[in-house]
Amino acid sequence: MLDWFPKNISTFGAEIDHVFYLIFYIVGIGFLVGEALIVYFLFRYRRRDGQKARYVDGETWAQSAWILIPAVIVLVLDLWIDFAGAKAYEAVKGDTPVAEVVVQMGSKQFNWIITYPGPDGTFGTPDDMVKENDLHVPINKVVKLLLTSEDVIHSFFVPVLRLKQDILPGREIESWFEATETGTYEIACAELCGYGHYTMRGFLHVHSDEDYAAWLAKSWPAPEAEPAAE
Repeated sequence: MLDWFPKNISTFGAEIDHVFYLIFYIVGIGFLVGEALIVYFLFRYRRRDGQKARYVDGETWAQSAWILIPAVIVLVLDLWIDFAGAKAYEAVKGDTPVAEVVVQMGSKQFNWIITYPGPDGTFGTPDDMVKENDLHVPINKVVKLLLTSEDVIHSFFVPVLRLKQDILPGREIESWFEATETGTYEIACAELCGYGHYTMRGFLHVHSDEDYAAWLAKSWPAPEAEPAAE
């Protein structure tokens, strides 16, 4: 199980992985115990000459315990999973940390449209930069995404971030992440959005502080100085 997931580069990814591991081991162990008991009962109480089947009405405490005790165990394990899930949900959807980078993440059949606000930090101004399918962010910085759709339901999914957020037409949905490792990672659409759904692929580029500063300088060159008055 530990090798099945892609690596985690998100600050809240460990909480989400913990819930998956918890469910996997609880259900896996429960399955093995249940199957072992079934096999045991099949052989222990199989039909044999001279042994009649016995009707069990479940009216005694000893008989009822076979139902009540497993029910209590399942309830306790279910609550354990619920509490772990609530903790993970709070880490992602609770108090959102203050964003250091804000990006508009638009979606349409079948592209990701990324809008950066430019040096003035305001969207809808001439210095905005729009790119398709390439999201550039700095490492160890909180990034807020403003998710929108131009047509149908899409789903922003970056497995290494443990982040998946559905995007609905007519709404702006906020999401966030903080990447902890540099590199280039796949952005997928996790919602069947049309015939070209499989082509809706983008890339998350996580830069070091120096590389991100260089990318900013390349994307928004400093304005040329005006000639001095004669």
